[in-house]
Amino acid sequence: MTDPASAVASQLRNITAATGRNTDDWYRLVVDTGLTKHGEILAYLKREHGLTHGNANALTHHIRQRATGGPKPAEDLLDAQYAGRKAALRPIHDELVTIARALGDDVTVTVNKTSVSLRRAKQFALIQAPSASRVELGLNLRDVTPTPRLHPTTGMCTHHITLTEPADIDDETARWLQAAYEQGTSDRHAEPES
Repeated sequence: MTDPASAVASQLRNITAATGRNTDDWYRLVVDTGLTKHGEILAYLKREHGLTHGNANALTHHIRQRATGGPKPAEDLLDAQYAGRKAALRPIHDELVTIARALGDDVTVTVNKTSVSLRRAKQFALIQAPSASRVELGLNLRDVTPTPRLHPTTGMCTHHITLTEPADIDDETARWLQAAYEQGTSDRHAEPES
């Protein structure tokens, strides 16, 4: 299984091979333009250098991280997600990660700026705190009927569960998380047993 950092490194190597410019060359080129905002750099790379959106986006992230001293450590990102009024929600996140890690040795926890991705061969769940009052557990579940707690959604997940306190993480929550994990590498379409 390729982790996200390896995938980005591979993409940057492919950009170098395709363009003849390495990441140092691209960094100097962008710094010399004086552009600093993500959208400006992205548009510049696409417009002036003909990069695809995906390659321009990966390169823009790399350049901006380098300009600010590199990516932040995962723990710093997580602390920022649950700072201030969201601090009371951190135990919900921590319990969900504990349950996910217990599902198998192949679970990868990737902390992003505003969410935490739970992955196997692909993402099977996403944890985020969109407000100070709740944590959303997004799940990738195929052919599953919604319930009063399990709602269909769009975006990176097919369903989500709203959690407002640690007690909301019950056996049903764990079963849905396990079902998403099991579907993370298989073509199985079974709903979890009740």
